[in-house]
Amino acid sequence: MPLTRFLTTIGVLHIRTESCRNSSPIVVLPFEYMALAPLCGSSVSADELLFSASDTHSLKTLLRSFIPHSLNTHPAEWSRAALGACLGIFISGLLSRQLFGIDVTLHLLGPIGASAVLLFAVSTGALAQPWSIIGSYLISTLVALLCIRLFGNTITAASVAVCSAIVIMCVCRCLHPPGAAVAISIITSKQELSALGLQVLFPVMLNAICLLIVALVYNNLTLVRYPRAQAKTAPEAQVANSESAGFNTQDLDKALDDVGAFVDVSREDLETILHKTEANAQHRNRTDIDTKHIISRSTPSLSLEHSMADAMKMLSGQGSKYLPVLDADRKVIGIISLVD
Repeated sequence: MPLTRFLTTIGVLHIRTESCRNSSPIVVLPFEYMALAPLCGSSVSADELLFSASDTHSLKTLLRSFIPHSLNTHPAEWSRAALGACLGIFISGLLSRQLFGIDVTLHLLGPIGASAVLLFAVSTGALAQPWSIIGSYLISTLVALLCIRLFGNTITAASVAVCSAIVIMCVCRCLHPPGAAVAISIITSKQELSALGLQVLFPVMLNAICLLIVALVYNNLTLVRYPRAQAKTAPEAQVANSESAGFNTQDLDKALDDVGAFVDVSREDLETILHKTEANAQHRNRTDIDTKHIISRSTPSLSLEHSMADAMKMLSGQGSKYLPVLDADRKVIGIISLVD
């Protein structure tokens, strides 16, 4: 008989069929369906009825993705970035108001505020570098003026302007999200910004340059290196050492190419993080050694009277990577290892 009610909950199924005498829903665990089917006369297969475990896992994974990840920065860094952003916006806005008036300045505060978050809070990211803010503001302004000429001050103009600005910014390697906000601000401000024509470049670029100068001074004074220098080609000796230790720069470049998506972290910072991770893992593997486990698994041990030749012979004979070194009181005073 066909099912007239089928509801799923976490871990159980609520089933009601027309042939069941009991009018209340029958609650069963998924694996009990075969016992329930003969009772209700249902011909529905278990595959069609049971709530898939993989679907449940996918749902839980989707819900967990909405939970924000913990930040790896400290409250002192949050305060430093917030104070810098406040200072940058205040100086840029004050200068812009003196030169171009309060109305023009207010229409540009939105993009400037968004840029301040990047330049002060995530200044190591690729989206926050100097060329990103200068190039994006320039490109977005020119694209906005062109779209106004073609479509007027309309939603179509704003949509096309953002689309075009993103593509051109990617080509010019100056992707900066607030640049798109600059284009929208110009298009939506019919009287204050778009009416200026090409002269709108002056207040836009003034705000961008002023904010950038404040970020350069403030970040470096607060011991945050800005901007990030371009990576230099590693010498052959360094490449050889990195190959023996783990990955090298070519491996990282290949991995970034394989990802093929925007990664808002500079290549240099990413390489530094990976090298530190690798070093921490090696340190953990060397230090997290259970002495009792080593002694119980390695019956032979070394004393101070043994030579390195004896140690190598015992290691090769036992097929182990570690041998404890004991003193006269049979206490562990060290370990001989084949692992550096």
